[in-house]
Amino acid sequence: FMHACGLDFGTTNSTFSYPKQGSIELVNLEGQQQTLPSAVFYNFDDGDIYYGRAALNEYADGEFGRLMRSLKSVLGTKLMDDTTQIKGKSVSFVEIIAGFLTEMKNRAEKQSGLSFEQVVMGRPVYFVDDNKTADQKAQNALESAAKMAGFKDIEFQYEPIAAALDYEQSVTGEELAIIVDLGGGTSDFSVVRVSQTGAQKVDRKDDILSTGGVHIGGVDFDRRLSLKSVM
Repeated sequence: FMHACGLDFGTTNSTFSYPKQGSIELVNLEGQQQTLPSAVFYNFDDGDIYYGRAALNEYADGEFGRLMRSLKSVLGTKLMDDTTQIKGKSVSFVEIIAGFLTEMKNRAEKQSGLSFEQVVMGRPVYFVDDNKTADQKAQNALESAAKMAGFKDIEFQYEPIAAALDYEQSVTGEELAIIVDLGGGTSDFSVVRVSQTGAQKVDRKDDILSTGGVHIGGVDFDRRLSLKSVM
């Protein structure tokens, strides 16, 4: 029996959830941690691939290999059509992202004892600013990676809308909610009408009054601070 799940592949951290007994269960993806840092380390000595905090620790310990972070940031860029060298092999960025999603799926299935083939994935309002073609290409690349990871039925939800739907569970009357999602690679904003009756509706298009976003996030501030000040 196949179960539905939610997967947030983030620039900095990623999470995985599924419905359980009328509520949403966040999976412990690394030890007791519900977040998995979106990082991959290819160890050239032992040939293993490490994910999350383990990947960052391998790099910090000075192991011989290659660390890759902020993989989501390449979606919608020219890099998606390129390959990169990993221990003499040419690997596409879609394959690298697919490997990370596969690891998340495997850990979630092991933790929950369930099999997941239906997934709702979060996405920023804009992967790419002011370029609908590149934006759609970015979503298509993420969908391809999800299919490579073993997901068969894939849907997407704007991340700030997902946040609004979560907030809606706690309201008692009708409200206009401004949702601000400051991420590692993108910052998204939405104005959504939320209410107890609205939560029962399947189609929420009329309640989404405005959405917007920019391709700037915490990673950009870290990088610029490092280059312009620390370094």
